[in-house]
Parts: sequence; C-alpha cells; structure tokens
Amino acid sequence: MRFRDRREAGRALGERLRYLQGRHVIVLGLPRGGVVVAREIADILRVPMDILPVRKVGVPGRPELAMGALGEGGVLVTDHDVVGACGISPDELAAAARTERTELARRIAVYRHGRPPLPVAGQTVVLADDGVATGSTAHAAVRVLRGRRAGKIILAVPVGPERVLDRLRNEVDQVVCPYSPRSIPSIGQCYDAFPQLHDEEVLDLLDDTYTVPRRDNALPSTVDETDRIANRTGDIL
Repeated sequence: MRFRDRREAGRALGERLRYLQGRHVIVLGLPRGGVVVAREIADILRVPMDILPVRKVGVPGRPELAMGALGEGGVLVTDHDVVGACGISPDELAAAARTERTELARRIAVYRHGRPPLPVAGQTVVLADDGVATGSTAHAAVRVLRGRRAGKIILAVPVGPERVLDRLRNEVDQVVCPYSPRSIPSIGQCYDAFPQLHDEEVLDLLDDTYTVPRRDNALPSTVDETDRIANRTGDIL
C-alpha cells in the first residue's frame, strides 16, 4: 500500500476517524511531517489542531535510525534494543540527546511563538504522525500526554510495522493505521512523495488552525473506566 503524499495519508485517516465528529477532540501533530497529516484530520473533523514537539535521537552516523526520542518536560525514551545492537555507549547516547534537546527547544520556540499548548486534560486527543518506524517518538509523545492527563489517546498513523503497533497499543486507547505490514524498510518508501519539510511549511499549517465553538449536542470527550478498558484492545482500524 502506498500513499501519494502526506495529505492523502491524512485524509485517509480522517475518514476513518469521522465517528469523532461532534465530540470534543483535539488533533496533535508530531513535527514536522506529522503536522501535515494532523492538518488533514483536523479539517475533516472540524476540530482544533496543535503540535506536540518531540525529537528523534538518531544513531551516530545513521540519523534515520532512532535509538530514542525526546519530548517536552524532559521526557527521554530510549530504545534499548537499538542501543544494544549498535553498541552505543552511555556517553554517546547522552551526547546525542543533548544535541537533539537543543533542536527540540528551538522548534518549540519557533512553532509556539510563546503561546501555550492547547490544554489536553480530560480531552480526547488524536495523536498524528506520518508513520512509525521504531515507535520511539510516538512513545515519547504518549508519555508527555499522560503527564498532562489526557483523557483518551488515539494514535493515528498511515503506516507502521505490526510489531511496533502491537507494542503501542498497550500505551494508548486506540490505534488507527491503514497499513501495518510485518516490516517496513523505511517510512518514505510507503509514499510516492515524501519531501523534507521546513519550518515555514509547518508554520503555514499552524496558521490555518481554528478553534471550533463548543456545541450543545457535542458528546463529552472524557471517558469512564469502562470505556477506557474497552478501548485498550487497541483495534487497528
């Protein structure tokens, strides 16, 4: 299965999430590519959108291979399998994390312009990215959202390896993923066009963000414990 570009992938996810229309939902995109996907989902659902900055920590010399990820609030997730397989020392991991933490801080300053993030406490959050490979960035993002007491977390990605999604299903309330093969050489190979995005493109997408007025007939976004247990099955839609 291939997608023409990130926008097509986002629309495919948005259609699968139409059941959320009329509810109090926030869509969060992981910069940079996930913001394109999130924009399409938010437009279909007509709900607010924001970013959730995270930063992959790549293996030295192989930056495309994540050995961990950083999130806001000092969150650091380490993929010990990758670290062990690549022979990464604690000093190398710490040095790479310091470098990426600087870039994460820069992106937060550029994208937020001093504005606070949308509040997620008790809210249903759709967490969107353009794909998952090792799952490190998604895991870091989920840890940030749990720390902010998000009510329900739905991970929405166009593509991801089956084993990685299986692990993430234990961390979120639901996974929506149209394409989950056993293995993926790279996320970019699942797209006809997968260009590197620039800060200006992310800012343009955020400038299109709007806040939808609350509706009297909107369903509550919080979930009780029964709903949470039911959704923990993490069905891949």
